[in-house]
Amino acid sequence: MRVVGRGGHLGLGNTLEADMRRFLLAAGMLAGALSAAALSSRPALAQQSKVGDWTIEKRTQDTHCNASRGYKDKEDENRDYVIVITYSDKAIVIVMIYDGWEWDKVGEILRADVATDDADIMKKAKWEVMDKTTVRGIFEFDQAIMDRLSKARRLTLDFEDDDEDSIEMQIPRAGEALAALKFCEENRK
Repeated sequence: MRVVGRGGHLGLGNTLEADMRRFLLAAGMLAGALSAAALSSRPALAQQSKVGDWTIEKRTQDTHCNASRGYKDKEDENRDYVIVITYSDKAIVIVMIYDGWEWDKVGEILRADVATDDADIMKKAKWEVMDKTTVRGIFEFDQAIMDRLSKARRLTLDFEDDDEDSIEMQIPRAGEALAALKFCEENRK
């Protein structure tokens, strides 16, 4: 019921248009509320920035940051190469993914010399097989390693007794990426 006609009498009026507007408003509010609930139940997206073709991001699972770079190598059957670097005041972690690898045993510890295009980083470093295409090295934090990585254009893993699986990964602009990673680490909250 609403006021219709002259004199303010109550009576039935043409309420279809008004009812439709109220219905659409309610439907819109409900859709907005449901969208907000759906968005809030999703995992938080990491904050990201780009440095060249490197991605710097705050991780969602803890308070640290990653610098990552992936590319395809035309000279190697268009295979995927990915490197992820993260660090804390206690450790440096480097993950390398190469779709040309076919490691058999997850958890297996491999030994490899680690070097850049102009400096040796570590002899017989431990690398853990994470899956058939991924290895991870965890090293005690050493600023000298970070300095060598920041000057590098290439990172090489030379596996003991296994030249076939040794790899050279391109890491251009590593210095800029590691500076952005350091900024991310210092400003994480």
